[in-house]
Amino acid sequence: MAGSSHIHPNCLTVPGLYGSGPDHWQSRWERRGDVHRVDLGAWDNPHRSHWITKLDLAIAYEREPVILVAHSLGCLAVAWWCALASADRRGQVAGALLVAPPDVELPDAHPILRRFAPAPRTTFPFPAIVVASTDDPYSAIGRAYAFAAQWGADFRDIGALGHINADSGLGEWPEGQAMLAELGAAPPDDARRSASHLIAGRRHCAGGTYRAK
Repeated sequence: MAGSSHIHPNCLTVPGLYGSGPDHWQSRWERRGDVHRVDLGAWDNPHRSHWITKLDLAIAYEREPVILVAHSLGCLAVAWWCALASADRRGQVAGALLVAPPDVELPDAHPILRRFAPAPRTTFPFPAIVVASTDDPYSAIGRAYAFAAQWGADFRDIGALGHINADSGLGEWPEGQAMLAELGAAPPDDARRSASHLIAGRRHCAGGTYRAK
């Protein structure tokens, strides 16, 4: 779809705990009409097996390869799904953009996040990019880098943007759309021009526990 004004008809967003509100970049992308949210359900009280099943069903429903666009706890849902899904189902995924994965193994992590611990040590069979912030209160950037390494994903440090959510003031987040293009989707030209703003990975630390988006 090179040159299209849309992202991609087969992009599926996978929000985290409490879902993504109307000002979140995921919700903004969904309003374009060619990006769709996976309805994992139980947004405020998720269980790992339930979310994995719902994600698997959503992927199975698609007739074409999909790109998964996950945020926060949604990243762990994708990782667990990848660890447990069949080879055929994993073959339906063309790539994954994993933004701000929380450290579910922190001793003081939110009890709901602990349901997704430990983080799977599974190498993804498809291209993936892990995106992290230097001041995310829910994960040290070094831990995000470790997630990327164990999943076989590229790693992007995008500076001090908090939890990379609505509070980060990203709007349509063109830098994220540019990264999505690297996975095979086709973002608008303005997003493509913003790719030069991305910062390659450095390790810093930022601790903390989880709260609502």
